[in-house]
Amino acid sequence: MKKTKKKRAQLPFRLNILFFIVFLLFSVLILQLGVVQILNGESFQEEIDRTIQDTTKIPVPRGKMYDRFGNVIVDNKPLYAITYTPPKGVQAKDKLDVAEKLSQYISMLDNCEGIEDSSELEACEYNRDKQLKSITERNKKEYWYLKNQEEADSRLSLEEAAEMSNSDAYNETLKRITEDEISNFTEEELEVILIKKELDKAYSLTPQIVKNENVTPEEYAQVAEHLDELPGINASTDWNREYPYDVTFKNILGSITTQDTGILADKEQYYLTRGYSRNDRVGQSGLEEQYEEVLRGRKEQIKYTTSKNGSVLGVETVVQGERGKDLVLTVDMEFQQRVDDILRKELNTAISEQPSQNQHLEDALAVVLDPQTGEILAISGQRYDRDEREFQDVSFRTLYDAHRPGSTIKGATILAGFESGAISPGYTIYDSPVVIKGSSPKSSLNKNIGTVDDRGALKYSSNVYMFHTAMRIGGQFNFKNGDPLVFQGDYFQRMRNYFYQLGLGVKTGIDFPYEATGYVGESRAGQLLDYAIGQYDTYTTIQLAQYVATIANDGYRVRPHFLKEIRMPEASDEQLGPVYRSVNTEVLNRIDMSEAYIDRVQEGFRQVFQEQGGTAYSTFGNKDYDPVGKTGTAENDLYKDGKRYETINLTMVAYAPSENPEIAVAVVVPNLGLNNNHPINRLITEGIMDSYFELQEERANGDTSAKDVEEGQDKTEEADE
Repeated sequence: MKKTKKKRAQLPFRLNILFFIVFLLFSVLILQLGVVQILNGESFQEEIDRTIQDTTKIPVPRGKMYDRFGNVIVDNKPLYAITYTPPKGVQAKDKLDVAEKLSQYISMLDNCEGIEDSSELEACEYNRDKQLKSITERNKKEYWYLKNQEEADSRLSLEEAAEMSNSDAYNETLKRITEDEISNFTEEELEVILIKKELDKAYSLTPQIVKNENVTPEEYAQVAEHLDELPGINASTDWNREYPYDVTFKNILGSITTQDTGILADKEQYYLTRGYSRNDRVGQSGLEEQYEEVLRGRKEQIKYTTSKNGSVLGVETVVQGERGKDLVLTVDMEFQQRVDDILRKELNTAISEQPSQNQHLEDALAVVLDPQTGEILAISGQRYDRDEREFQDVSFRTLYDAHRPGSTIKGATILAGFESGAISPGYTIYDSPVVIKGSSPKSSLNKNIGTVDDRGALKYSSNVYMFHTAMRIGGQFNFKNGDPLVFQGDYFQRMRNYFYQLGLGVKTGIDFPYEATGYVGESRAGQLLDYAIGQYDTYTTIQLAQYVATIANDGYRVRPHFLKEIRMPEASDEQLGPVYRSVNTEVLNRIDMSEAYIDRVQEGFRQVFQEQGGTAYSTFGNKDYDPVGKTGTAENDLYKDGKRYETINLTMVAYAPSENPEIAVAVVVPNLGLNNNHPINRLITEGIMDSYFELQEERANGDTSAKDVEEGQDKTEEADE
């Protein structure tokens, strides 16, 4: 009886211990839940959201480009497109399945059957061969592997695989696939491989173009009808850049990458941190590159909600896409075409009339701008390809290639002499050869100049006047023939500093990805005299244009530019959108000298063109648009195929009218023969100036071929940035 009572007394105590343990466990559980929900809840929720929601950015068409009168220069040509947007976690086998089904509805290889025209057939066969060659050995082996995976995997023993990483094991397996096994694919299989190759380029939840060239309406319709069988595939639209003016000005417009190329490798991080995808098309040269941020537009952002296994549960557009903003350029395309024609005509004449004499002549370069605003009105580079017997647009060479300018820069030498105190307005010399101790005589081309002042030195293009000016800048005021040249201080840099103010030897500031500044020679006493007549340092055509524009503009150096306005994209293609931003005139500097000095050079330039005896009088003496400027000839050693050839550069700078000038022109034609008698520099400049003023008159008389951008626009207020 006592034992029974003792057992009953112990039961509640054990239950209490049990209940206490349960209580502790529940307390720990509640505490843990509190920590999870209160302290870490937000971060855990973000992790959940991150894994089930992804935002994809869809590219939009780029902005267009127009000339100053609203004529489309660069457009977007709409295209049928077949795209692939892979879900998360998609496997190679799944892509192959999609590729095989899609191959039933589209063809990746050009079909050349039935083409009768021989040139078209040749082009088709060339393109087809190129398509087939794009299939690599690895592409073929990867296809064979997926079709024969069990057999392929068996070629690598378990022991071998255990010692390798997964990627190494896969690569080794591919190596063991023989040439015979991948050498006899049918055309249908090759089509599948080509499609699979495009599918493999796609990033998760990001559209990849499978085909956007030569997609037929039948292919588009077939794919659209069978989308339920083709997971990730869509029949949509795409675009390609289109150039209504063909090759004219195309060098300056630039180009964009393909989707295969994607963003530029050397700027990968730059693009990725700015919302680009790796397969986005971007500007890779010219104005396409310069104004990439403006032209790219705002991507459409789509939020995908996916399950843990990658299945798409929902799609929501969170940001509407907007195509890129449009560029209105300063160039006048009707005038641009006329300038191109002039350069081609005169280049062809010089080569055809003196083929042996001008055997090294290839290029003619010209820049035309508004000296008061810096707006580029036309910029042309034409090259004659002797092998193909055709002309090529090489307009970029006006910014990239530097040449000896010859006497065109004598205006800068005179101004340097004035400002340095080496000479004063009206200072005269008798033009006779300069003989430096130990050197051959240096003289002017014209042996009958006689006594000249600064203006006459420009008119008759006196080299001797420039030699004396340079020597006096160097501190040698009392030079006599037979004396050695002994200069004081950093004489070369002193003279170059005056040239820099005019835009010679420095960047012009033009809105383009690259521009050259030219060659800067060593500072040797004898070369200072060559420098003074344009026979030493080299300059680009755009630098010469800025230089003459600075003189025309009373000493104000203005930044040249291609961009006139940025416009918002407009839903209608019939009109431009509202102004987003306008480009104003930017004065880089005012040359540090008296306006009276500039007047003297302007008068000298006038005499060159308009007074009997001036070096350009025979061409421009009777023009009614009041032209002024300076001719130039420079000796130039051309090194080609291990040989040295003596050639000359013919150059010219000009502007008109002399009061309130509307245009400034620079022309450079390098590497003519020494005995060339075709004044190509003068004829090109004449053609350009005549064409400009004729075109202005045509438009004033009612020719409506070029309409002002503002005409018919009621949306001219600037949009908020």
